[in-house]
This record gives sequence, structure tokens and C-alpha cells, in this order.
Amino acid sequence: MGKAEREYTFTLNDRFIHVVNKSIYPPQEKNKQDETHEDVGYISYDKAAKKFVLRQFHIEGFVNHYFIDSISEDGRTLVFVTAAIENIAPGWRGRETYRIVSDDEFIETFTLAEPGKDFVTYSETRFRRKP
Repeated sequence: MGKAEREYTFTLNDRFIHVVNKSIYPPQEKNKQDETHEDVGYISYDKAAKKFVLRQFHIEGFVNHYFIDSISEDGRTLVFVTAAIENIAPGWRGRETYRIVSDDEFIETFTLAEPGKDFVTYSETRFRRKP
């Protein structure tokens, strides 16, 4: 189990949401070294596509370009699916699902799909607003 911190900030005349993420994972059986993951991203609205877009830039060199796939009727679950991933073998897909638990808490589930395969959960993180 690791520790993650994330910050969302409106930027550039409130047209975009800037996302900064840092996750620290202690040594584990499968990974004897501790690991720090960082990524930054932007959420925007593509007027031509009429969809929200999430672009993430990862410390490992991956760049994920997601489009909103669905928003639940109650507006509490948002699903983004990759349109493209840079710097990975062709055919991989990613999906980010955000489930709003309360005004101060949400759960993010990140799933990956190898070429020709179904999505498999890679990580699930519960975020709580700092007081």
C-alpha cells in the first residue's frame, strides 16, 4: 500500500484543470525497491468533439490522451478511455474511472488492457480532501 497526493487547480483563465500527482510505494515482495511515481495532466473540453479530454504526462515517459467515455446519470462516476498512449507498444489501452463518494472523497481506478485483451485493474486509490 502506498501514499498518494494529488492537487487539482483551475488555470489559464479557468479554461483548464491542472492535475499534479505524486505516489510513493514502499518496498514490496514483487518490487524490493521503493518507488515514486509522478505525473501531471490537464483536463479540458474539446468543443469540436463535444467531450472532456484528459492528457497525462508521466515521469516514465508515457503520455496518455483520454476522452470521456461516460458520465453516470447521477454525475458521480466519470470514465475516461485512452484515444492514444505515447511511448508504449501499439495496441495498449488505458481507462481511468472516478467514483465520487462524497464532496470530500473519490475513488480512482486505473485499468490497463494489453493488445487484444480486456482491461485489468492496475491500481485503485481513495483520495480525501485535506482539511
